[in-house]
Amino acid sequence: MKLARSASVSIHHSQIPEDLPSTTASRSGPSKSGFGHHVFRVAWYGVNTLLFIALLTVLWSAAWEYSTERYLKGFSDAIIPVSAAPAQKVEAILKWMAHTPARFDQAPESMSDDRNPTDTLNYNSLLSVCGTATNAFLNLAYTGGLTARRLLLLDANRTTVHVVAEVFIGGRWVVVDPVFHIIFRGVNGQMLTGDQLANPAIFSAATKDIAGYEPTYVYDRAVHIRLSHLGPLGRWLRETFGVSDWERWPILSLIMERESLEALILFASFALFLVILRAALRWYGEAQLGIRTERVRRKLIRVRRVLFQPAD
Repeated sequence: MKLARSASVSIHHSQIPEDLPSTTASRSGPSKSGFGHHVFRVAWYGVNTLLFIALLTVLWSAAWEYSTERYLKGFSDAIIPVSAAPAQKVEAILKWMAHTPARFDQAPESMSDDRNPTDTLNYNSLLSVCGTATNAFLNLAYTGGLTARRLLLLDANRTTVHVVAEVFIGGRWVVVDPVFHIIFRGVNGQMLTGDQLANPAIFSAATKDIAGYEPTYVYDRAVHIRLSHLGPLGRWLRETFGVSDWERWPILSLIMERESLEALILFASFALFLVILRAALRWYGEAQLGIRTERVRRKLIRVRRVLFQPAD
């Protein structure tokens, strides 16, 4: 009987799964291990909760961006001829902005610096301000198949005095002013770039017949992205690296001019960060604390079995 009992005990011990958490660490240092386990579980559940919220915000911002894109597509289809050349598409947008159909006249004060194109396209007051007018132009240009970006004109104090757009036409970034509804052209009719307009003689000839065009709207201090809103960090980046190629990327102008796209990128980046942090926490828990967390895939499989597997 004693032999049978000992054999049975040895068999039961040999059947214990090898992947169960080890308790050696907790025996050698119960207080330290217990505190570490507690902190880990708080962090684990906290990160998982934040990740769930982040994924919901990603879905919400994706739906917002999709609805904005569909709204702009309807506008561009009605305004921009599909088969037109790039310059003709630009002219079509500027003509619509100069002779818009009946819109709301005065935007609410909360929209004075709005970057939502579904607002800027619906208020005449916003279409007459350089920042929001450029916002509307860039969003329509992008949806209409044009490559465009914004250009900020600065004064001697590095303060923005005017905002225009640049459109890539014929291998050159030509300047378009959505407020004055013009493509800048030289005396020979050629479309002008920002570098050309930085020449005082060319600038004077191109703007002399434009009523109300301020001589302070010069192009020798133009930038594409403002870093001043980052405070001292932004000034340090500008002074250290100057104007970098990444600032000229058209997608950055689109992100800066479309709140829905900016929200989608920010929330998606935050969700990705949480996914990486969650993986690092899992590794630490398993490698350092001996805590094994159940994989989401296994949980989903179990849920599927409960919901869809027929009962016996």
